Amino acid sequence: MPRVAIVTGGAGALGQAVTLRLLGDGGVVSVPWVVEKERERLTARVPAGARDRFFEEHCDVTEAPALAAHVERVRSKYGRIDALISLVGGFAGGTLLDTDRAAWDRMLALNLTSAYTAAHTVIPVMRAAGSGRVVLTASRASLMPSGGFIAYTVAKAGIATLVQALSQEVREFGVTVNAVAPSTMDTPGNRAAMPDSDRKGWVPVESVAAAIAWLASEESAHVTGTVVAV
Repeated sequence: MPRVAIVTGGAGALGQAVTLRLLGDGGVVSVPWVVEKERERLTARVPAGARDRFFEEHCDVTEAPALAAHVERVRSKYGRIDALISLVGGFAGGTLLDTDRAAWDRMLALNLTSAYTAAHTVIPVMRAAGSGRVVLTASRASLMPSGGFIAYTVAKAGIATLVQALSQEVREFGVTVNAVAPSTMDTPGNRAAMPDSDRKGWVPVESVAAAIAWLASEESAHVTGTVVAV
């Protein structure tokens, strides 16, 4: 039976690469989305032969009740949820003194609380089934912190700690929890934001998607509590 994955943020640049990779591997993928243009771009890229394994639905995953309803529809439709891949996030620069409380709260909400909400909603389904894969998104910036984007760095550092602690809480139920930590990814948004940068060392989103796909697979059953730098 195909593995069933929920990919939050699955219509974004990395999310599309992950969604297409999982579909290409024969899986079922559910993508809750909020931006119509992103949904249109993603659905246009889904191969005809995979459309019966692709489920998309408008859903703000930062709102716990909306995400819970989406998760229940996926569980009812497919009977299982094998993997949760949490890709929702955002970036903002600024030193501590440049960062007001609203910007601080926004970075925590997008990058850390969104992962909490997703895991808190999906893990009970996995725990009941006795298996599951949770893959979150950290950042190389949080592994080697530097100044200049402190709220983002701290939020992503929280992901690494969440992975390590949560993995211990759920391992007895057959659920693994890991994260990827990409360096700067080669996306249209990053190209637009940093037009003069040397992109030679930027990471293709397909490479990050490959790491995520493996962490979400059955083969990674004995890997948990790790942060994989890409």
